[in-house]
Amino acid sequence: MQVSAGQLANHLQRGLKSLYTLHGDEPLLVQEALDAIRTHARAQGFSERSSHTVAGAHFDWSAVLAAGGSLSLFADKQIIEIRIPSGKPGKDGSVALQQLAEAAQGNDAVLTIVMLPRLDKMTKSSAWFAALDGNGVTLEVQPVERSALPQWIAQRLGAQGLRVEPGEAGQRSLQFFADRVEGNLLAAHQEIQKLALLFPADLQGSVLTFEQIESAVLNVARYDVFKLSESVLAGRPERVQRMLDGLQAEGEAEVLVHYTLAEDIRALKRVKDAMAQGKPLPMALRENRIWGNKERLFERVLPRLSAAALADLLQSAHLVDGIVKGLKQPDWPVSGWQALHQLALELCHLCAPQQATRSPH
Repeated sequence: MQVSAGQLANHLQRGLKSLYTLHGDEPLLVQEALDAIRTHARAQGFSERSSHTVAGAHFDWSAVLAAGGSLSLFADKQIIEIRIPSGKPGKDGSVALQQLAEAAQGNDAVLTIVMLPRLDKMTKSSAWFAALDGNGVTLEVQPVERSALPQWIAQRLGAQGLRVEPGEAGQRSLQFFADRVEGNLLAAHQEIQKLALLFPADLQGSVLTFEQIESAVLNVARYDVFKLSESVLAGRPERVQRMLDGLQAEGEAEVLVHYTLAEDIRALKRVKDAMAQGKPLPMALRENRIWGNKERLFERVLPRLSAAALADLLQSAHLVDGIVKGLKQPDWPVSGWQALHQLALELCHLCAPQQATRSPH
């Protein structure tokens, strides 16, 4: 049975199950979900807890399987936590997890919690994951996307008795806050806790001004090179420049950033060529394995991108490939990062919603 993070509290109020599987790459939200299950379990008399971390192919699963039958003289209920950081339990682990899942049925004395990273489609279709999902509760912890981050911050501030100013001023504060903490939810949580200490709420709550947030919230944003691709295709130049600066400051490899941008340009060109041969856009996207958010972005920008503009961009990507590897190119910056900025902004301006298609040169 699948439960979302937002549904977990109501689910626990209706009764605790014997098996939970948490998977996702957002440490703060995973930890909060785990804490909620632990708290509810302690209230139900689960007074002992053992923790097992699966590391390497030679992990001893027999100790985990035996843990459920080794209750102490002082407790009749226990929690068994199993962390699998790689998301790959291996052959022995697959068998063991299926045994644990089956044993969880009807066993009110043992609560088993399995923690995994974000899983791909193939892993979710495995026998061991199907056993966990079929015999217990599965909670996939979804990341908070940038568009939803201001509202998430506002809700977390509200839990501390804090709120931003009404209207446009408050929205500006939330957007500024989101820019400072994007991609780093744990740090965002810590910054909110800090604000609660700096500006404690009274009985009516405390209203935070933009100046207070600006002076207190550190710039702890972390950027994902693959999210950069979505911002470029969405035609958001200011955000693209901020992300590139952040990736450079974090020490991201220039070649990886270039690969991401160049792969988007190549994919746009392949789909455009397929359309020129008479294939419908949806079919061309499927054949080139363009899915999800990127599919929607491609659908928006491709009708406005000319074959000539994409050919020019492909040539630019080829030149920047040489620059990031140490070669010099006429009319291009010597610095790899400056060249990446130029390439990204060429594509970004072509994709901007308010602008008509034009050649980048």
